[in-house]
Amino acid sequence: MSQRFYYPVLILLILAHIAGVIGLHLPSLAPLFRSLVPFNLLGSLGLLLLFHTDWNRPFLFYCVLVIVLGFLIEVLGVQTGFVFGNYAYGPTLGGALWDVPVIIGINWLLLTYCCGVICDRLSVPVYLKTMLAASLMVLLDTLIEPVAIRLDFWHWFEAEVPIRNYLGWWIVSLVFLAIWYGLPFRKQNRLALPLLLLQFLFFIANIIVFFLTE
Repeated sequence: MSQRFYYPVLILLILAHIAGVIGLHLPSLAPLFRSLVPFNLLGSLGLLLLFHTDWNRPFLFYCVLVIVLGFLIEVLGVQTGFVFGNYAYGPTLGGALWDVPVIIGINWLLLTYCCGVICDRLSVPVYLKTMLAASLMVLLDTLIEPVAIRLDFWHWFEAEVPIRNYLGWWIVSLVFLAIWYGLPFRKQNRLALPLLLLQFLFFIANIIVFFLTE
């Protein structure tokens, strides 16, 4: 996409995330904004991909692979508790198949893409890039969990979020990102860093609001 659209798209994303933080905490608007969560994920990925720089077959293969495998891993996790622990999804993430929201594969692609692009800039061996990008995924998940539970994205059947959830996130992310770095396409997208920062800030802001309103 022409880079002249970069700043309008960035402003749109910033406003959408700010509106999300506000809307999710206003009783009169919260139901509407919860229903918009899947569309926000899909729209964020769509805008991100507008600035992708190398639409070749390996990249398309990666997109399809992560969306499908990400979804199936979540199905395995929900049905067996094997991957992340014992949890179940709520209605906030939209329509589900086999008790897993269909949009969840999009989330895996969105996050691995952003973390993969960001860590590709580092002047370190590729195996370190892979490990650092997977660790960045887990760092974000530590912020996602308390917000996701409060907003009914999902809930755990255990008293606390199990450590195996974060270990599972790291291992699955590591596999996806090893494939990401192993495939021959350019890992460049100027929207990846600001979008991931917005994700971090969105969940941090929600945690602060929950803390202040308890």
